[in-house]
Amino acid sequence: MKTTTKIQKNTKEIKTIDASGRTLGRVASEVAINLLGKTKATFERNVYSGVPVKVINASKIRITPKKLESIYHARYSGIPGGLRILKGTETKEKKGMRELVRLATYHMLPGNKLRRTMMKNLTVEE
Repeated sequence: MKTTTKIQKNTKEIKTIDASGRTLGRVASEVAINLLGKTKATFERNVYSGVPVKVINASKIRITPKKLESIYHARYSGIPGGLRILKGTETKEKKGMRELVRLATYHMLPGNKLRRTMMKNLTVEE
């Protein structure tokens, strides 16, 4: 007689971070630490052990217009001569503060094969 057991899926808790009134870098660093899993006792560098993170009130981040002018990031199309360097003001107008939070967090994570997995566990809401 065969016995079967049901395996229940682990429902992970979602860490919610309120970004209202906080600076961009401090929010992004807190998100990166939670995505890396450094807040858990079971942290392993070579395995994704982080917590899914949800950032709310991204449009209420405290950032000055001068700082937005000084933020630059690159976008490359893959075509020779297709490198676009964008200012933070352009990104805020086109895609909103959600994209700036996402980009800041992306650059704070280690550049290895786990970065894409970590970024899939990040949701940002205006």
